[in-house]
Amino acid sequence: MALGLAQQGMHQIIHHGHSDADAEATADAVRALGTQAIVVKADVTQPAEIDRLFDAVGEHFGRLDVLVNSASTFESGSIADLPLANWQQTLAVNLTAPFLCSQHAVRLMRDGGSIVNMVDLSAFRPVKHFPHHSVSKAGLLMLTEVLAVSLGPAIRVNAIAPGAVLKPDSSTPAGWAKLGDRLPVQATGSADDVVAALVYLVTQPFMTGSVIRVDGGEYLV
Repeated sequence: MALGLAQQGMHQIIHHGHSDADAEATADAVRALGTQAIVVKADVTQPAEIDRLFDAVGEHFGRLDVLVNSASTFESGSIADLPLANWQQTLAVNLTAPFLCSQHAVRLMRDGGSIVNMVDLSAFRPVKHFPHHSVSKAGLLMLTEVLAVSLGPAIRVNAIAPGAVLKPDSSTPAGWAKLGDRLPVQATGSADDVVAALVYLVTQPFMTGSVIRVDGGEYLV
């Protein structure tokens, strides 16, 4: 997604929580495309860290045009005995952080802008073994709609719900192919599919309050 936005000529603040080397490599790749990139490390479960992140945006660029809320945690658990700390951690990362980041973004989007929230298919249907994740993503989808009606017309807010676009390390090539076979398109996707949806949402002025499911039709089966 960072590279896709860089190809559109966008300078970027690249945030990460703990992946220092990956963030720096991404920034280098963005710079190689002729755009600026600043790396900022911040724990989005801490409001003060989010404050510092957006202070960096204002200091380096003075404004913000696009915010992509993609930080997420994906933890399994049983609803009957899920520790409160796990519930709070998941909602802090997946729902509260996008809310706080969006508040900060509004103050920097002086000429209008676009916010894109990354949800997934659990936003539409419950996933038994990921209860707190499901609730957080459903909440993020509703937050998308609330922001859209509250911040328009200057700021547009949309969401992307990816499906099988990145093979988990735990999945074998055969298992990944089998997953694709059961989808209506009979294939798995790639990160490029998500990038295309992101670029579309941030460049189309008539899109707000919408969610694009980049899932090969998985939601339907």
